[in-house]
Amino acid sequence: MRPITLYFLAGVKIMGASKRRRTAKHTTFVADLVAESPNGLLALDPDGIITAANPSAARMFGRSLDSLVGQHQGALFLQDFTHDLTALAEAPPGMPSAKTTVVEVGALRADGSGFQAEIAGAVRKTKGQGGLILSVRSLEHRQAWDTEIRRATSLLSATLESTADGLAVFDINGTLTGMNQRFLDMWQVPRELMSPGREPEAIALAVEQSADPQAFLTRIIEIQKHPEAITDDIVLLMDGRTIERHSRPQRVDGQVVGRVWSFRDITPRRKTEEAAEAAMAKLAAHAHELRSRAYQDSLTGLANRAVFNETLNQLFSQGEQENVDVLLLDLDNFKDVNDLFGHQSGDELLRKIAVQLSSTLPDAEVVARLGGDEFVVLLTGCADVDAVAIRVLASMIPLSIQGNAINPQASIGIASGRSETADAQELLREADIAMYAAKRAGRNRYRRFQPTMMEQLIQQTRQETRLRKAVAGQEFTIAYQPIVSPLTGTVTQCEALARWVDDGLHIPPLDFIPLAESTGVIEQLGMDLMRQSLQGLSVWLAADAGVSLAVNVSGAQLHNQDFADNVLRLVKDCSVNPAQLVLEVTESVFFEATCNPIQQLIRLRESGVRVVLDDFGTGYSSLGRLQDLPVDALKIDRSFVSMIITGDEHLPILTSMIHMAHNLGLSVTAEGVETQAQLRYLNALGCEALQGYLFSRPQPALELDPAIAEAARTLTALS
Repeated sequence: MRPITLYFLAGVKIMGASKRRRTAKHTTFVADLVAESPNGLLALDPDGIITAANPSAARMFGRSLDSLVGQHQGALFLQDFTHDLTALAEAPPGMPSAKTTVVEVGALRADGSGFQAEIAGAVRKTKGQGGLILSVRSLEHRQAWDTEIRRATSLLSATLESTADGLAVFDINGTLTGMNQRFLDMWQVPRELMSPGREPEAIALAVEQSADPQAFLTRIIEIQKHPEAITDDIVLLMDGRTIERHSRPQRVDGQVVGRVWSFRDITPRRKTEEAAEAAMAKLAAHAHELRSRAYQDSLTGLANRAVFNETLNQLFSQGEQENVDVLLLDLDNFKDVNDLFGHQSGDELLRKIAVQLSSTLPDAEVVARLGGDEFVVLLTGCADVDAVAIRVLASMIPLSIQGNAINPQASIGIASGRSETADAQELLREADIAMYAAKRAGRNRYRRFQPTMMEQLIQQTRQETRLRKAVAGQEFTIAYQPIVSPLTGTVTQCEALARWVDDGLHIPPLDFIPLAESTGVIEQLGMDLMRQSLQGLSVWLAADAGVSLAVNVSGAQLHNQDFADNVLRLVKDCSVNPAQLVLEVTESVFFEATCNPIQQLIRLRESGVRVVLDDFGTGYSSLGRLQDLPVDALKIDRSFVSMIITGDEHLPILTSMIHMAHNLGLSVTAEGVETQAQLRYLNALGCEALQGYLFSRPQPALELDPAIAEAARTLTALS
């Protein structure tokens, strides 16, 4: 049964036999074409009732042909098409007899499942009868294509957004069709401005940013006149950026449909290129200067180690009969300058020292900086090298460094030889040994190398070994020196002083304390000496709560995070009141790179321990900083006390130090008091405590009681 055939044959007239045969063949062909069509074909009457269908339609909707015929189209589609028939049926005479439309609608199978379908519909009138013929094609095959298209579109979008270039696409009429976020960021254009119809505003904003707006606009107009052009140029912006601009036509099927603009920020690359060009130009113009700099100390402008070594080696390789002298100079206490005033001040000091050396030694073979605070001078044929060393030391005059007065000093080691007999590196090594001998001798002096200095170096190594052994065996003893109070006429404090006798020789603290610090045994030695001091005076301290014990503390000890806790634990173990312990520290402690020493002292003061700033006036500190330091008293260095000879001197520095300390609420102790004139002078200035040989020399614990009594009698008698 082919009901659709009947539909198409409904209007056939009776005709001749030949024509009927041709018509019959044509009708059969049309019927076969309808039956085998891959698209579903449906015939609807004006009420939307299906009057005929082909097999493809039956398969598409999961129904039989018989069940389709008589169904309303609403059972198959989610859209009513009968209004199209009605509109056509009511059209006035003379209008076309067929009208074709194509729509995409939802469709339903017999089992209730849905799918998208594309419908091509034609409205026809035959003998006044209206009807609708639908050609139905499932769109399910397009879903896979749509998925691939979406995936490709997503990949393209991600690629465009991840590129470092700013991209913008305009059609042939100049309408914006696309851009990425990098484009908006580069040109600082709001996204809402990049919309069709607002292109002139966006272009105007870009033009305003150009360093040459007229050239920028002229170039755009020129490119618009040549749609086929491929352009590459550079745009300079007002904010200093350099943009590389590329432009390419966009083609579809070989036809130009628009233009793609690509912008890349090449500012870093341009600056690098410019720097390279400048460097190459400078290299070409100053080749000799650059070669010289390879042998020049960058900080001071002096020759560097390479120049010194090369010159020294050349002198010794030539074998000439000539005296060669090496002066190795090392600044004393240079680290204190860096710690107190900062490395910039330290660098400025090195530069000024370099200038002084160059002006003092214009005839030297080489004046070089080896590194750090070490300088070296190479002399040839010098008649009096000692005079040269004295001249160098004399050139170390007070300097003003960033508003701070610094008095530089240096230790110099001298080594001499003849170029045909000595060894270059050995000569430098000997100068180094002599320089350290100058430091051990008290600094700010020079020493010539002597063979005995090598023995001394060996001796120092041995002494380090003996020191470690002495610390481990607790071979150190304590001597106590009374400190008197002019206000009460009594001894109110004793200072504990470490003593070491090694093989019958008394080793002074100025020798073994730095050695203990450099060898790392100072922490153990310091705590052992403090324990011994507290135990030795525990009875004296317990008898009078108003007296105290002063103990020297090394800055190296204060770097121990547990120092304060260890001291307080030791005080408790010795049954001593923390308020009776006084720690004497040098001012260099407060200028360490870390703040741990200050934190340790603050912790101890909070527990009652007092802190005294020892040797005040010998370092780089200023009175103005005292108010910020965790100290209770100052101890004036003996060098200031020694300036009092008759007692009639005018000593403004000493006077200012004592008055300023009092104004800051600090008490003052003066050490090194040896004469009655010094006693009366310091007493007149209001010093709260005095210490020195005038009252008593340091005594062992067993002989301390008579020494204390004698000190009090001396004070009373001379005051």
